Amino acid sequence: MKTLEQVPECIRSLIPYEPGKPIEEVEREYGISSSVKLSSNENPLGPSSKALNAIRERLDQLHLYPDGDCFYLKRSLAARLGVAPENLIFGNGSNEIIELAARTFLRAGDEAVMARQAFVVYQLIVQAVGGKSIAVPLRDFTHDLPAIADSVTPRTKIVFLANPNNPTGTIYRRQEWESFLKKISPEVLLIVDEAYFEYVQDPAYPDSLRYHEEERAMLTLRTFSKLYGLAGLRIGYGVGPKSLIAMMQRVRQPFNVNAVAQWAALAALDDADHVKRSLAVNAEGLEFLAQELSKLGLEFVPSCANFILVRVGKGQEVFRKLLTQGIIVRPMDGYQFPEHVRVTVGTKEENGRFIEALGKIIKTF
Repeated sequence: MKTLEQVPECIRSLIPYEPGKPIEEVEREYGISSSVKLSSNENPLGPSSKALNAIRERLDQLHLYPDGDCFYLKRSLAARLGVAPENLIFGNGSNEIIELAARTFLRAGDEAVMARQAFVVYQLIVQAVGGKSIAVPLRDFTHDLPAIADSVTPRTKIVFLANPNNPTGTIYRRQEWESFLKKISPEVLLIVDEAYFEYVQDPAYPDSLRYHEEERAMLTLRTFSKLYGLAGLRIGYGVGPKSLIAMMQRVRQPFNVNAVAQWAALAALDDADHVKRSLAVNAEGLEFLAQELSKLGLEFVPSCANFILVRVGKGQEVFRKLLTQGIIVRPMDGYQFPEHVRVTVGTKEENGRFIEALGKIIKTF
């Protein structure tokens, strides 16, 4: 087919993102039931009851197109963040906003700098638009901000930073962040991915929104998928200077955020009790996992997010053996951590099942 021959090499050579299998398929394949999914960093408590009620109350409106500007959600969130509505853009998950930024500000041959073992989607999207990714190794499982700054060249148009970082759960802190900003031209777009920022308890964590200026190209990414438990509805947002957001709005498709997601996100913003419970369960879970992994003699990366990176020696083998016991985690070969698995913090019962199963497995090595 000649059409396929015309596909650019940057698309031909892309390795697609490989999602995990549905729970139902895993259970069918392995002949198990009551599986525990700890692979995708989801909120184990599920969505807010207020979000669910908001959805139920408006199901008779599904024949109508969604609000193409997220009018009510945008104004509510803007007031919450202390920014103007024009500083916000919403997307089908924060992934779409990354893609909108790349389409708006990257051209073929332009460079984007990022950590080598950060969210893999950064490199996929840069390559898809014909850009070149400059991947900087982590230092002690953490973004090496001085090395990232040194990697910026006149061809660099975007720098991606994840804080906390996925899959390591680590953060860079305020002092190194402020030193980094002094080294980076305000014309280079800084995309700061803060999908897990709500979970951070470290007082030295730098909230990037406090560093926004109209003359600095900075885009902060956040999501309703993690803490708010709305991953299945795919809704995230970006915060940036009005002029930058206005350019991205030019390439955004109409109705890119579905109506149900907007209803749920608006209601979830006002459910402080659900947020409080979710944070408490995560903090307790992280503490439990750290204690139990230490008892098992396993190394792990101290996490500021809702997951933990554990060195088990044979990542794929442990992943497969856990599957047979109904525990789904994420192997880390794709992130160049073949000896590790990433484990989402679950409920008390789920965390206990994981530790029990893992303990049995490592005794066989």
